[in-house]
Amino acid sequence: MKEMAVKVVIDTNVLVARTLTPEGNPARVVDAVLAGAAIACYDRRILSEYRAVLSRPRFGFDPVAIEDLLAQLIGDGLSVIAAPSALDLPDESDRPFAEVALTADAWLVTGNLRHFPGFNRAISPTDFLAILQSQSP
Repeated sequence: MKEMAVKVVIDTNVLVARTLTPEGNPARVVDAVLAGAAIACYDRRILSEYRAVLSRPRFGFDPVAIEDLLAQLIGDGLSVIAAPSALDLPDESDRPFAEVALTADAWLVTGNLRHFPGFNRAISPTDFLAILQSQSP
């Protein structure tokens, strides 16, 4: 099934939104990945950002739950050695997400499309869910 699944890079804001609002579309995206409907693609830079942001005291997320989530994404996901790109992005901290998406030929699901102007692999959680729905039997 892994070969058939859609590949996705999950922007950190989607993971945060999933934890804050478990019934929203960002949660549905992450849950679809955890259920095997899509393959999460990542690199060490992305994992580092996930850990740093999800561990911020202002969120108050359970550290064990964070590590469990990341372990599942890593275990079922695809580690990517991303090729550098010359993309012009408003925020350099978004570069790893775009580079992994390009290298892996994956969708980049983000709640901040404005951070990826002209990047046609970046889509909203709602649009990604529509892609998954169109590919389900």
